[in-house]
Amino acid sequence: MQAAPSRLPRRRQAQPLPLPGPRQGRQSGLILLALLIMLVLVGIGTLGAAEVWSVTLKREREAELLFVGDQYRRAIASYWKVSPGRRAYPPSIDVLLTDDRFPTPVHHLRRRYRDPMTESGEFEPIMQANAVVGIHTTSEDVPIKLAGFPQPYKLFEQAENYSQWQFVFVPGGATQSLIPQAGQVAPPGTNTNCHCE
Repeated sequence: MQAAPSRLPRRRQAQPLPLPGPRQGRQSGLILLALLIMLVLVGIGTLGAAEVWSVTLKREREAELLFVGDQYRRAIASYWKVSPGRRAYPPSIDVLLTDDRFPTPVHHLRRRYRDPMTESGEFEPIMQANAVVGIHTTSEDVPIKLAGFPQPYKLFEQAENYSQWQFVFVPGGATQSLIPQAGQVAPPGTNTNCHCE
């Protein structure tokens, strides 16, 4: 018996790559152009999304400023209302955290809140006769919210920047701006020199 001849696969010779012709060159150019157009459109979409995200974050910080400012105003009102004898405003923000005028300390403010509009996170107290009557931010950014404020803050609709959003407790619920704006005169007895702690 004779062995069957082995069949080895034949080696294929490497074929040279075809040179691009004029038609293939045009197709490559169109693909490249389409890719560039797609990248430009993605970039424009990303910029639009970043702008929307920035406005959304500013709105959230604005809402937080309204909440925190109202907490300070309410704490000042609480201090004023429970004052033994003659009613008085607190001498500092720290007194709102722990009011030692009573046998058991009273906490008018649960904690010191950060100013969401500034990097320092510090509010500037509004002082009148060496007492804190309110707080405001030092941010000069232009507000997004321009209308629809609750009653104690109706004056915010006229504000040109966040620093004009003043969270002030005025007995009787009246609203009043204690820091005069350009062209205004301060109310009688108002100390417009704010002192930071």
